[in-house]
Amino acid sequence: MAKRTEVKLENSPKDIVSAVKFLPKTNNFLAASSWDCHLRLYDVNTNIIKADYAHDTPILDFAFHGPGNMITGSLDNQLMVYDITSGSAHNLGSHEDAVRCVEYVSDITGIISGSWDKTIKLWDARDKKCIGTYEQSNGKVYSLAVRDNKIVVATYGRKVLIWDIRSMSQYMMKRESSLKYQTRCVRIFPNKIGYVMSSIEGRVSVEYFDPDPAVQAKKYAFKCHRNKENGVEMIHPVNTIGFHEIHNTFATGGSDGYVNIWDGFNKKRLCQFHQYDTAISSVNFSDDGSSLAIACSQLEINENAPEIPPPVIYVRSVTENEVKPK
Repeated sequence: MAKRTEVKLENSPKDIVSAVKFLPKTNNFLAASSWDCHLRLYDVNTNIIKADYAHDTPILDFAFHGPGNMITGSLDNQLMVYDITSGSAHNLGSHEDAVRCVEYVSDITGIISGSWDKTIKLWDARDKKCIGTYEQSNGKVYSLAVRDNKIVVATYGRKVLIWDIRSMSQYMMKRESSLKYQTRCVRIFPNKIGYVMSSIEGRVSVEYFDPDPAVQAKKYAFKCHRNKENGVEMIHPVNTIGFHEIHNTFATGGSDGYVNIWDGFNKKRLCQFHQYDTAISSVNFSDDGSSLAIACSQLEINENAPEIPPPVIYVRSVTENEVKPK
């Protein structure tokens, strides 16, 4: 792959790609979940599917649990555990509504799920049990992020709850998004001093955990994924955010079909890739930062639009010049 900037994966999902994630500590294996009810594991080097698991309903998110297991959340409210080696599967548990978010929690070697039932749950995947259910009083969970002991949950109504996994009796902070419209994605900086949010309004905000007024004065929001057509500004949702683990820079993917790389601390756009055929639904950097997975699939339905291109997943080799702060 080093000889090619971008590789298109064969046998792409047949419907919206809900998430793409590299197997931790590798850039060779990439998994993708889809509204076609499948979870696929790709060998990027050989461009073949190594594993393919099917649900009865669309899969909205997933997480790796160790090198051998993947845990999915789906529209049927269920969390399923798939053993990559054996091909076996078992049910971990469920929510009262669709499971929108699934993340690995290193501090407890477990899983956290967020649902449209207005709760998040912590799971011990080895013992196959729920170890805590926590109400998100502000509404449905739209996105969540985890780093070490911190959990950031973005919910309906532009609300944000910040939790400390060491003390889950009450959330640490309750905030309102700096963005004016519905949240699409939230991710925590690798250095853990703050988080980034995106919304349907073509804007991104950079936020900080420290409540000190001097630190809070540094937060800001900026416009992106916008263009002009015939003198009219077209505003596109920012669907996904992915952090570069080494440089603390991040990629955003929008419904305009563009991927941008940002230096959030210096308020700069580092680069923009070529325009893809359709919306960017998910992005994810490999742990070593050498590769970026880009899932292209249309999220908004426009009856007057031309024929929608099929979903495609690309794996792009990125350069230091593209992702390192200048």
